[in-house]
Amino acid sequence: MGTIAGIAATLLAFAAIPLPEHASGAQEAAETDIIAARADASQRMTVPVRIGDSGTLRFLIDTGAQNTVLSSALAARLALPPGRRARLVGVAGSLDVDTVHIEELVLGRRSYYSLLAPLLDGANIGADGILGLDSLQDQRVLLDFKHNLIAVDDAKTLGGNNGYDIVVTARRRSGQLIVTDAVFDGVRVAVVIDTGAQTSIGNLALQRFQRNHRHQDDGMIYSVTGQAISASYYMGRELQLGRLSLGNMLVAYADAPAFASLGLANKPAILLGMRDLRVFDRVAIDFKARTVLFDLPENARQLNPGF
Repeated sequence: MGTIAGIAATLLAFAAIPLPEHASGAQEAAETDIIAARADASQRMTVPVRIGDSGTLRFLIDTGAQNTVLSSALAARLALPPGRRARLVGVAGSLDVDTVHIEELVLGRRSYYSLLAPLLDGANIGADGILGLDSLQDQRVLLDFKHNLIAVDDAKTLGGNNGYDIVVTARRRSGQLIVTDAVFDGVRVAVVIDTGAQTSIGNLALQRFQRNHRHQDDGMIYSVTGQAISASYYMGRELQLGRLSLGNMLVAYADAPAFASLGLANKPAILLGMRDLRVFDRVAIDFKARTVLFDLPENARQLNPGF
């Protein structure tokens, strides 16, 4: 049996820095941000940001990361003031890290203030930093894969729910939106939309129910913390999210500490990664309304005339 190495690199990171009830960075402008995105080698999406006089920086947009994260080299170059030590829990383990204070981070026309950002090695991040949930709370994040754009604003400004084929309700825990009305090959499962993960990841509680899945291979999952854990890759038949159905899903099963951080270690759960999200034309994550919206591609509508 061969091994899969480096395919399921994920940027999921839950920092032990409590998120405030509302976004910690106030927004300076009300205009809609429509930002040209760029895919990295793992098909995750990066966006241009600025910190002070830094010039343009490339940050991964990660709906699985609780806090905005910076590379250590960038923090040193910008001489950012140090903060307290914090425990960062990634998909492959936990790590005590330094933090810095960001006075202002600019994304498009919006500014976010007073962010406390953990520091990690830029080589492990694969970018200058990660844009996490502390910069995205109470907003809708629209990922337009068809046009390779990202928009950030309130739901009404972004057109409400018009044009979406599927709207799924989620619940909120530790800043994350967790879809609980989901079934994977007959097993009820919790789903977290994780734009920082290349491949969808399932926990061991789910794997125990999936004895009929086809084993594809074994490999490693790499975390932004620089740690790695082994994973077994299986092909599942169908994930149902409300009326939405995703077929032939490759899932990496692993004993990932990130599930425990969300209270999902003993409940079947999946981190839905970019490989599966990119089958849609658009995906919108609405943190304020606690909904996730999906726009099917035209060929999928023709095969499913009921949508």
